[in-house]
Amino acid sequence: MAEEIQHQGVITPELSGKRLDQALARLFPDYSRSRLQLWIRQGRVQVDGKLRKPREKVWTGESIRLRAVLEKADHCEAEDIPLDLLHEDEHLLVVNKPAGMVVHPAAGNWTGTLQNALLHHDPQLGGLPRSGIVHRLDKDTSGLLVVARTLVAHKRLVERLQAREIKREYLAVVNGLPTAGGVVDAPIGRHPVNRVRMAVTPAGKPARTHYRINERFRNHALLDVQLESGRTHQIRVHMAYIHYPLLGDPVYGGRLKLPAGASDATVSLLRGFHRQALHARRLSLVHPVTGKNLSWESPLPEDLLSLLEGLRRDREEHEA
Repeated sequence: MAEEIQHQGVITPELSGKRLDQALARLFPDYSRSRLQLWIRQGRVQVDGKLRKPREKVWTGESIRLRAVLEKADHCEAEDIPLDLLHEDEHLLVVNKPAGMVVHPAAGNWTGTLQNALLHHDPQLGGLPRSGIVHRLDKDTSGLLVVARTLVAHKRLVERLQAREIKREYLAVVNGLPTAGGVVDAPIGRHPVNRVRMAVTPAGKPARTHYRINERFRNHALLDVQLESGRTHQIRVHMAYIHYPLLGDPVYGGRLKLPAGASDATVSLLRGFHRQALHARRLSLVHPVTGKNLSWESPLPEDLLSLLEGLRRDREEHEA
């Protein structure tokens, strides 16, 4: 059943003379301007009992009545796919996404996505943009995602993400041995030739990635990575840009670097790791409704645990 929304308000002197859509954005700040404009065009908003256009001006004392329905935002179908939920309340979900799961449908992946699974778990999410998904992870990146369950929560979470108030921390295994941690501050945009790839380019959007060394191996390092921005493939592109690409990355990884004299088991382990070694391990935010500080941590998946165990074993064998 679709969610019905009803609100009433009065145009105050400070809103007098503003456009209707501007006044509504001030009266009902929990909804985006584009959503309010849509409702005005759909006839969901009345001013003194009459319909108005978004650009028409409103005046002191006029009464506003908003009656809207959260209709399904897209044609994504619900599918009975298990979800690993670390948190669930009436306003948001925190999902631990496995590697191999696409976040939302796109060409070549119309089913089996996180969005399909979310719609089965909570059909009401169909009324939200992308079923409430606030940010995404690449298909082969595992770890934590936050999902809004109401328009109010969605708008506030998106705003906090844009304001860099949602903290996202990752673990990454890279090829090579950085001498120290650091910050990569380089704009990211579409690759000028290969449009399916991203690249550091002057025409891109600002992007900053912080990293520090967690553990060193012989030819690889485990890094703690924190995003300040959230560009597509950001960690993968930035680490490749500074010549420490993610192990297993099929797009930006380059040639696999094997430790000198590595055992057959180590060689087999490294050659058999076919996804970028990246895990979104910790998510911290202020709850969009209650205001509480919340944090979650996702344990490393089995494939990354095995990888790290193998790299440690290789290091110990070499030091023995």
